[in-house]
Order: sequence, then structure tokens, then C-alpha cells
Amino acid sequence: MIRFENLTKSFWVQGERRVVIDNLNLTLPTGSSLALLGRNGAGKSTLMQMIAGTMRPDRGRITSDGTISFPVGFGGSFHGELTGAQNTRFIARIYGVDTEELMAFVEDFAELGDFFYEPIRVYSSGMRSRLAFGVSMGIRFDTYLIDEVTAVGDASFRRKSQAVFRERMKSSDSILVSHDMGQIREMCSAGIVLDHGRLNVFDDLDEAIEYHRKLMLG
Repeated sequence: MIRFENLTKSFWVQGERRVVIDNLNLTLPTGSSLALLGRNGAGKSTLMQMIAGTMRPDRGRITSDGTISFPVGFGGSFHGELTGAQNTRFIARIYGVDTEELMAFVEDFAELGDFFYEPIRVYSSGMRSRLAFGVSMGIRFDTYLIDEVTAVGDASFRRKSQAVFRERMKSSDSILVSHDMGQIREMCSAGIVLDHGRLNVFDDLDEAIEYHRKLMLG
């Protein structure tokens, strides 16, 4: 369960206050993989970071009765001067999981080769995403936050990513951001659409996608 209580977030843009999350009161449905849709700049990444606790709201709060992953695909999850291996060890300690088990899983899954032992600052965005997805999938969370990351890599890596994602979804929920409607249809069971600071919840994924398309055309 994830609940938003009077949640508000804004930014100052060119001297004007821009509200991206507007006094949001909502409980997200459980037992599903949710697609988070919305226009570019609607605030999807901001909302994901607040759910993860890596960004503070202006006011209000987010409560949950389960564990939530860091937002996969968000570069701020890693320290650029540390290696992929060191970052993995650090995250294992933070979340209280077996360090060696997580290291072995991530090194095998992310397919970074010797770069696993190089500083994150030399990684490409795709390499960061593969590492982030591997670390996230290597830890058992009640809710996973995924941002486009399963689209990186070649076809073989994408198939592997989707397979481990489906396995995790047998016992966990997720919130997934993607511009690929095919990927969303394959990996999500319901949808939430962010528009002008408000979330619209759709139990029917097709209805969520259709509503999102109308917003994009508007």
C-alpha cells in the first residue's frame, strides 16, 4: 500500500512557481504492476523520487506498509567516484541484504565485464541503467520503481530483464514509467496518469493508455 496525503511539490522555473504535484490525496491499488503515464514534464520522475524518499515534497507525506526500491534509472542512486562493485556493496549494506549474494547477482546480470570494477563516472547511461536494474532486481522489495530501464541493451538483455521482472512481480508490485506502449502492455496490469498535478487511476490498462493518448494530442 502506498498512500499520498496532501502531497504537493513545486519548482521555481524562470521566476515562476510551477506546481507538478497538487495536493494529492490517493491510495495506489495493490497487487498490480502500474504504468505511470503522462506528458513529458508532467512530473513522473519527480513523483517516483518522492515515493522512493530521494526527494522531499513541499508539504504532505507518502506512507507505505512495505519496502520500496530506489527509482531504477535515476542516476542519483549511485556515487560517481565509486565503482559499480563498491556501489553495489554500499546499497547491500543500506538495505541489509547479503553483500556477496547481491554482488554475484549484479555482476552476472548487468553484463558490465571489467567495468563493474571501474568508477560509475566513466559509465554510459545504458551501463548505469543495467547496473541500477540489476541492483534493484537483486533485492526483494514489496514495490519496485522502474523508469525506462528495461529498454536498454540488446534484445537478449531486454528479454532477460523482462523475465526477471515478471518473476519479481509474482510476489511484488511495481510502478513503471515507459514511453513504449508495447512494453507497458506486456509488463503492466493497470495504469495511473499524471496530469496537471493530479493522478487518474485506471484499473483497465487500455483505458489508461487511451486517456494518455488524448492528453498527448491535446
